[in-house]
Amino acid sequence: MKRLLSITFSLLMVSSYVFGQTDTTSTEEEDYSIYDNLEFADEGTKRFASVKVSGKSPDKLISVGYDWQGAYDSDAAALGLSPAENADITATHGFRFETNVPVISKNNIIIQAGLLYWNTIYEFENENQLVNPLHRTLADNGLNTIELSSTIYKPLNETSFLLFQLRGGMSGDYSMEELQNTKYNRYALAAIWGKKPNDRKQWGLGLSRTYRAGELNYIPVVLYNWTSVDRKWGVETVFPARGDVRYNFNPRSMLFFGFDLEGNSYRIGNQGTALAEPLNDLEIRRSELRFRFRYERQLTGFIWISAKVGYRYNYSFNVDQVADGEDFFRGFFGDQEYAMENELTNPLFFNFSINLVSP
Repeated sequence: MKRLLSITFSLLMVSSYVFGQTDTTSTEEEDYSIYDNLEFADEGTKRFASVKVSGKSPDKLISVGYDWQGAYDSDAAALGLSPAENADITATHGFRFETNVPVISKNNIIIQAGLLYWNTIYEFENENQLVNPLHRTLADNGLNTIELSSTIYKPLNETSFLLFQLRGGMSGDYSMEELQNTKYNRYALAAIWGKKPNDRKQWGLGLSRTYRAGELNYIPVVLYNWTSVDRKWGVETVFPARGDVRYNFNPRSMLFFGFDLEGNSYRIGNQGTALAEPLNDLEIRRSELRFRFRYERQLTGFIWISAKVGYRYNYSFNVDQVADGEDFFRGFFGDQEYAMENELTNPLFFNFSINLVSP
């Protein structure tokens, strides 16, 4: 626990340092709807762009949820002297916890700090017969993610704004009692310039340094939030991270159809799983597209529930060798070979969460 607190403090200091600099060339896409219910008052004679879009879903301050995927097959490639192996995964599931809370909230700037923890458990059929190191560590240890984030919303005038975000954390097969070395931490950044022409529309363009495709990449970002005149239909998008078409039954009940792109790079071998030499320092480049329906409803006061059901499409589950934690950039056109090229079939999934939202 002392080590976790030390790492948490270090990441917060990194976030504060990065946003204290003037270099905003690195970027990462994220769900910027967390600022929708914040409004700005006049500061003297100068007015600032509000981030609130009429009819949009409420931002979540605290979210506690559970994620479950149905059965699917995993074809793991050979690794060193270990053979290729096909295995049946009967379920993948885990606990999810997220917070996004304002630490500074003024009419001319908003700064939020966030904490995320995701746990992923893999259940295999005939688990005792697994021999491939990838399957073995997933069955024995699962995967964990701990991230800290810092996000800045800076209005420039009545219609223009900037958004910046830094995310940093560790993902891997470590245990919560013994975290992995911080040199394997991964960082993602984002910057968006946007316009808010009226209270029903908000759009922006930016760049990101991201791991959503599993491995390091640099990609453009498109932010677009819109609500129809009758407040029944809308669009909520931070592409390529997520996109939604929204239908409002009323201000306290909403249905969405869209997608999420989830991904990260996970170091494996933290808990002594036998990895064939010299293939150590391995990372799973995990990325998946989730096409889903989502329903959100107010329970009482500031307590909302959210339920998702849909189809998970595997984009990447390959493994790279990352020597001593020094990551590299392959992008879409690099020819670096993977240590393992693996295939997963695609199951249905379900996600449920209970959320404390902003007033």
